[in-house]
Amino acid sequence: MSRPRILIVGAGFAGYQTARTLSRLTRGRADITLLNPTDYFLYLPLLPQVAAGILEPRRVTVSLSGTLRHVRLVLGEADGIDLDARTVHYTGPEGQGGTLGYDRLVLAVGSVNKLLPIPGVSEYAHGFRGLPEALYLRDHVTRQIELAAAAEDPESCSERCTFVVVGAGYTGTEVAAQGQLLTDALVRGQPLRQGMRPRWLLLDVAPRVMPEMDERLSRTADRVLRRRGVDVRMGTSVKEATHDGVLLTDGEFVATRTLVWCVGVRPDPLVESIDRPLERGRLLVDPYLQVPGHPEVFACGDAAAVPDLEKPGQYTPMTAQHAWRHGKVCAHNVAASLGFGSRRVYRHRDLGFVVDLGGVQAAANPLGIPMSGLLAGAVTRGYHLAAMPGNRVRVAADWLLEALLPRQGVQLGLVRSWSVPLESSSPELARVPGGPDLPHGTKEKS
Repeated sequence: MSRPRILIVGAGFAGYQTARTLSRLTRGRADITLLNPTDYFLYLPLLPQVAAGILEPRRVTVSLSGTLRHVRLVLGEADGIDLDARTVHYTGPEGQGGTLGYDRLVLAVGSVNKLLPIPGVSEYAHGFRGLPEALYLRDHVTRQIELAAAAEDPESCSERCTFVVVGAGYTGTEVAAQGQLLTDALVRGQPLRQGMRPRWLLLDVAPRVMPEMDERLSRTADRVLRRRGVDVRMGTSVKEATHDGVLLTDGEFVATRTLVWCVGVRPDPLVESIDRPLERGRLLVDPYLQVPGHPEVFACGDAAAVPDLEKPGQYTPMTAQHAWRHGKVCAHNVAASLGFGSRRVYRHRDLGFVVDLGGVQAAANPLGIPMSGLLAGAVTRGYHLAAMPGNRVRVAADWLLEALLPRQGVQLGLVRSWSVPLESSSPELARVPGGPDLPHGTKEKS
């Protein structure tokens, strides 16, 4: 009798945890295949530290083949699912097509940048969902400071050293906090014109920073940002973006060459193609993470609308913490459907959140206990080290070096502006010249 075939699409928090747990539960009694565009799991919460030059890129990536025993890795992007034939079609990294069959399918395709119909944003803004975007932002910010320091024109200097972040949620707040520390470090080596300093703006239509989190965490983050000089503007967003600045909803025009888009995420468009019921773009599943009408198909992570049994009528939010837990429950239920163990519903208990604000500053509420300052910083970094499935020693070493040595303020130029467009269904991949998604004649923006 042939062994059952399990296909997992996506290796984010949910997909990686599903694969890891399934490998342990099945103990070689099933063929597990993981389809993913990259050969690594990305630990997203530390991505702002990559953009700020604190961590090297490989520190936040965990090898899939090196950490997932008894799991076959197939590099490629899923672009079609046939539920009746039980097959998934994909395109490989060199453009070749392929098809994978399955007896059990786990959709853990995650999310992409959330777009809004604002003129100019898709052309001039960049998101923050993948490693290429973080590397681009790191180089871009460094370049703008270098050009501002050499500028003869005061207006050009001011324009280049002004940075606008839209979205004051978890990601946007950390990007602004880490970015401000990065630019302050850069100008110590390359001073700007007399009386000028880098300017960071953090915008959001919400009434407070990180509105989805505890109000005490929000106040702590707001206080730290303002004390450092970040211009925090709540109830304000972008009305239009242009090559040389952004027009705000309050009528002010801010001259800038940097617009970072962190307004949130939306489910990967792949789930829309399988013609099953959706909830705000997410695939509806039952409390066992199964797709109604297709008991052989499971979904978890940002792409799945999982009922929140603690809050009847609602669905679990799109966070890494939930995706990680989804993956573990999903693995148990897939294994149970094959006769290994028993299935379970998804229930959760809020363990709190941590927000790294750079340096020794952080905001945290582990188990509901509010913290700030040095203690919160220690708890935050301890949490990340415990949560990472690999590279803990390397990450800790980079943190130690950051505390002892000055940052290396250089740009490598490895990721160009056109290769990380905001409107992308694969933010984890940088576009390449001649690729199918690269507009003809596209040029690099400074």
